[in-house]
Amino acid sequence: MVPTSPNNGRPVLITGGSGFLGRAIAARLVARGDRVRTLARRRAPELERLGVEQHQGDIADAATVDRACAGVAAVIHTAAKAGVWGAYECYYRPNVQGTLNVIAACRRQQVGVLVHTSSPSVVFDGTDMAGVDESVPYPDQFHVPYPETKALAEQAVRAAADPHLRTVCLRPHLIWGPGDPHLTPRILARASRLRRIGDGRNRVDTIYIDNAADAHLLALDRLVQRPELSGRVYFISQDEPIPLWEMIDRILAAGGKPPVTKSISPKAASRAGALCEWLYQTLRLAGEPPMTRFVAAELSTSHWFDISAARGDLGYRPTVTIDEGLRRLTEWLRGGGFIADGAKESV
Repeated sequence: MVPTSPNNGRPVLITGGSGFLGRAIAARLVARGDRVRTLARRRAPELERLGVEQHQGDIADAATVDRACAGVAAVIHTAAKAGVWGAYECYYRPNVQGTLNVIAACRRQQVGVLVHTSSPSVVFDGTDMAGVDESVPYPDQFHVPYPETKALAEQAVRAAADPHLRTVCLRPHLIWGPGDPHLTPRILARASRLRRIGDGRNRVDTIYIDNAADAHLLALDRLVQRPELSGRVYFISQDEPIPLWEMIDRILAAGGKPPVTKSISPKAASRAGALCEWLYQTLRLAGEPPMTRFVAAELSTSHWFDISAARGDLGYRPTVTIDEGLRRLTEWLRGGGFIADGAKESV
């Protein structure tokens, strides 16, 4: 059920609004009667049809962010650069500087509420994360720029919480569903080359796009109603941890592809990742290596979370199950689903 808007007719700004998550959040806000404004690099036809006010620009440009924040009731900050490869500066500018710009603009424009989309990768240390809650610390060392810069952004948002600006950070894990520009296409594009890493028993918990969008609206509304939640962080997921390679096989099946049948050991995958990294760095190859040490660690370890804090504080309940989500994904893929322009602008 879509809750009633508490924003008294003032618009809600969504950064990265033309992206996968941003568009889903925008559609829900519009459906319940909110005025919606977005900031993204590109305009999205879907948002135009919804009557969303679209601002174009770079999140790393302070003046652009300031203009977008003028007159809004709240900001939902989804814009980020995601990935497992690339120069640190390419991630720092949008993820850290962009977030600092959003915080500063909220203060200048007297925006009272900020919901920030973070990631469970900010606490990933290369080992199993089985049923962990929000008390798990940030690791001493990060191995790629994305989680490091997202951790810096999350810490900035948490530190910004005060009586004038209420903030909350959400950590959705592996968002997927119809329109997914990240997880599903990566799996389907690599179908013939995929190898199971390890024994296949490592479990993960993902999140369907509708559930991720609903969690952001709940966080927005609870921050208005319960100021004591400000500064907190929450894992959000399906609350249905299953073996990672089962999930991958089910996404492959949704796209009409056969399951993964071959496997390699985690050590072999890590060695292959190190070699690929060396080749791409030494030869300055374009694109992303087929394997990295970080990806090898992610694919061979468990990632599932205790979401009782989100249930208790935010009233979050995933309403779309994995089975139902996969049915919808299958229908979309077999109906000729495509990735919308600008969808890669947010996590």
